[in-house]
Amino acid sequence: MNLQYQLNRFLPFLRWGRGMTRSSMRADAIAGLTGAAIVLPQGVAFAAIAGMPPEYGLYTSMVPAVIAALFGSSWHLVSGPTTAASVIMFASLSGIATPGSEEYVALAITLAFMVGVLQLIMGVVRLGALVNFISHSVVVGFTAGAACLIAAKQAEQFLGIDIPDGAHLIATLEFLWQNWKDLHPLVTVVALITLLSGILAQRRLGGMSMIAAMVAGSIAAALFNLIFGEETSGIHMVGALPQQLPPLSMPQFSLDVFRQLSPLALAMTLFALTEAVSIARSISLKSGQPIDGNQEFTGQGLSNILGSFFSSYVATGSFNRSGANYDAGARTPMAAALAGVLLVILVLLVAPLTAHLPKAAVAGLLFLVAWRLINFDQIRKILRADQNEAVILGIVFFGTVFFSIEFAILAGVILSLMIFLRKTSRPRMSPRVPDTNSTTRKFIYGHSLPECPQLKILRIDDSLYFGSVAHVGELLRRYREHYPEQKHLLLLTKGIAQVDVAGAELLIKETRDRRAIGGDLYMYRLRDSAAKVFNRGGYADELGEANIFDGKLDALSSIFGRLDKSICATCENRIFLECQTIDKIEPAAEK
Repeated sequence: MNLQYQLNRFLPFLRWGRGMTRSSMRADAIAGLTGAAIVLPQGVAFAAIAGMPPEYGLYTSMVPAVIAALFGSSWHLVSGPTTAASVIMFASLSGIATPGSEEYVALAITLAFMVGVLQLIMGVVRLGALVNFISHSVVVGFTAGAACLIAAKQAEQFLGIDIPDGAHLIATLEFLWQNWKDLHPLVTVVALITLLSGILAQRRLGGMSMIAAMVAGSIAAALFNLIFGEETSGIHMVGALPQQLPPLSMPQFSLDVFRQLSPLALAMTLFALTEAVSIARSISLKSGQPIDGNQEFTGQGLSNILGSFFSSYVATGSFNRSGANYDAGARTPMAAALAGVLLVILVLLVAPLTAHLPKAAVAGLLFLVAWRLINFDQIRKILRADQNEAVILGIVFFGTVFFSIEFAILAGVILSLMIFLRKTSRPRMSPRVPDTNSTTRKFIYGHSLPECPQLKILRIDDSLYFGSVAHVGELLRRYREHYPEQKHLLLLTKGIAQVDVAGAELLIKETRDRRAIGGDLYMYRLRDSAAKVFNRGGYADELGEANIFDGKLDALSSIFGRLDKSICATCENRIFLECQTIDKIEPAAEK
């Protein structure tokens, strides 16, 4: 069994491979074919953005996609070239070598190898837990923002208007507003036909809907060009792609090159992992499939390492292709792997047919994918449920749209941590009293209920650690000053998840302060994790084992025996069962 676990860990495709059926294989094949068809025109575009020859965008969509699918954890993530990764690489490498040159290509391949090694190391040493700091609101906001960017990037092909390269969203919208007269109506009609065909076909054809939509758009474009001519219609085709397998390549194993590329490699590694895992998690919100960050790091690392030997530059998770893969009905990672394999076949056999695929049809299809990526239901829930989470969602969304993906995610993670630390640094502390209507006298919230004049009962929730001791210490001081007659303090510690040395020191200080005024401090139901700190640090000895209780009856009867009975004799609250014995003691006390 242990061997099986290790095999599943290092070879995750064995785990999901056993559950494949004819139905899932058929669905994966359809999704894979859809993904391969979508990446044909995209690969060339991404290569152009990255400053690479066109065919390298296709090469990066082949081997890395297969390896990432087999060794990653997400069942729907599709790896390959992306807009953001291509832009970052171009901006950095273009200052070192001439884009498109042999030196530039060699550096890009070497960079992919270095990024892959760093990603693999992070996966092996199990740093995948870092992605747990990407909160749900960050993922939802990032997804919605990225969907808007996908749509904005496709606006040029959707409307047939030439938009300046590198324009951000506001500049793009402003340019479109000022130049709406340049819109090509027939181009937009083709894009809308593709978009509407995808929506209508989804209900009947499922995973085949995207292929049907592209066919519908291609037929419409062919008719318009036949009737009006391509110059009049403005409908342009993707064009024929090169028919060639990815050639073998070799990274430059040079210390000088490694030193030169190391800062960029580190930045690309963090960005690529954040992008890939964020995409995987965003899709998992819909699919319900859990994501293993460590395994995803490993899969991404292996995909870039092996890809660098097959003429690939840096690959990472693709939002639009992953979204399309999920929407096309993919059941297992086999869909993404098949997309990479089928792309090889398509390049060899039918690449020339892309000469008849209109760019507007691709844009219409990606508009549909972008719309489906926005989780409106989750956005509504977040906006209604939690103000802090709503702020995080808004910052990540607008940061993604107006600044950059990496800035938005980093800002969201930092803000999430700040809010989390603020919450944990202010543990909830509330008074409790025994329920006089319950035979077991369970503790209930007692802010306005009668209390024992000598004993304050408080419940502490959350962790008692160095970040929260100042807040808790101030609350305990206020209780001592506002209720000086309640010299004894019983802490209900079941809600304390963790206690560190600073927390233990605080409780010991409170014990000393209570004893100095004639009272004491007691703890009820201390968790094992907190008890270990008390025992190992010697704090339990100073507090006294007689002051730590596991049972409620033992705690109350023991504490009651230490109270001032003269005060008990005049008390009218009588909230403890032991208080009923006071009348028998009163005569003896008077004598």
